[in-house]
Amino acid sequence: MKDCNSCGKCCIKYGNGGLSASSADIEGWALFNPEIYSYVQVVNKSGNIWFDPVTGKLIEYCPWLRKEPSAGKESSVGKEPSADKEQGNKPFYTCSIYHNRPEDCRHYPSTIAEMIRDECEMIEVQDLPSADATPKRAQLTLNKAQRALDKLMADSRPPFG
Repeated sequence: MKDCNSCGKCCIKYGNGGLSASSADIEGWALFNPEIYSYVQVVNKSGNIWFDPVTGKLIEYCPWLRKEPSAGKESSVGKEPSADKEQGNKPFYTCSIYHNRPEDCRHYPSTIAEMIRDECEMIEVQDLPSADATPKRAQLTLNKAQRALDKLMADSRPPFG
C-alpha cells in the first residue's frame, strides 16, 4: 500500500455533489471557518456540500481542490480537472482545507473494494489477490491489504469493520 500521491481521483469523483458534512463539521465551520461554511446547505442538521454561496447552485467541482502548476502551466482552480490528461501530464492536486476537510473526505478510502472500484493509485499489485489464488488465499490477501490501509489511515478515521 502506497501513501497517497495526490492524484485527485477521489476529489474529482466525489467532490461534485456526492459529499455531505456531519453536524460536527458544520458546527466547526460555522464557528471557526465561515469561508468553508458559506459553501454548505444545511438541511436537518446535516449539510450537502459544495454550493455557490452567491447563487446557491451546486458547484461542479470541489471549490477547495487545487491543481498545482506543472511544466510551467498555471493552476486551473475551478476548471475541469481532467483536462491535462489529454496532454500527457500527470496532475498533482492539493486540498486547501485539508486540516478542516469534511468527514467524508477524512474517511476516504475506507475499503479495498472502494479503492479497486475507484482505481485508487495507493493500491499496489501485492495488495490484490493473484488470478489463480484460491478463495481463501484471495480473502487473506484482501484482509492483509485492508489492515495496511487501516494503519495508513489511522490519523484520519477508525479502522474499517
